[in-house]
Amino acid sequence: MELNRMIDHTLLKPTATRAQIEKLCDEALEYHFASVCVNTCWVPLAHEKLAGSDVETCCVVGFPLGAMMPEAKAAETRLAVEAGADEVDMVINIGWLLGGENDAVRDDIKGVVEAASGKCVKVIIECCLLNEEQKVRACELSVEAGATFVKTSTGFSTGGATVEDVALMRKTVGDCCKVKAAGGIHSAEEAKAMVEAGADRIGASCGIAIVKGE
Repeated sequence: MELNRMIDHTLLKPTATRAQIEKLCDEALEYHFASVCVNTCWVPLAHEKLAGSDVETCCVVGFPLGAMMPEAKAAETRLAVEAGADEVDMVINIGWLLGGENDAVRDDIKGVVEAASGKCVKVIIECCLLNEEQKVRACELSVEAGATFVKTSTGFSTGGATVEDVALMRKTVGDCCKVKAAGGIHSAEEAKAMVEAGADRIGASCGIAIVKGE
């Protein structure tokens, strides 16, 4: 198991500085992580730093609440891709999902998928705010909208990834979609448990500690 190639090396704090993002990229290059995951304002810098490498530039869209206009999410996605983003992690409209507005949720995701122009789109469903039926429905709507991944969490709400949620998501999407576990994964042991439950990718700010087995 090459854990390093499954890790999105992540820094999404609002306090992140240019120097910290540059360090994040340098670490990703050194450890050959799958990607760096940053807020969209840092996409041009990450793209420049990672040019010519095997590390992708990943960004978050509609983050962390997911409650903005669908057109705004799509526009942010287009701008990010134009600036060099290879992957987009978008947050669903959780209130719409809770309210049973399935068509609106699906269209919101689809708008981002279309704006990404073939780039990888990961859909953050924020499992900690949903019951099992809602998690399943969020995954199904993501698949219907053409998402590449479903993702457990933003890491900014009331909870992060759990083995149980990853297993449920994998069971729901089958081979139609990949699964990303993110939020609160701090060790190699925790990361491996997520992979064994069905995760294809790990989002973590502790990527170095994970690959060192700490």
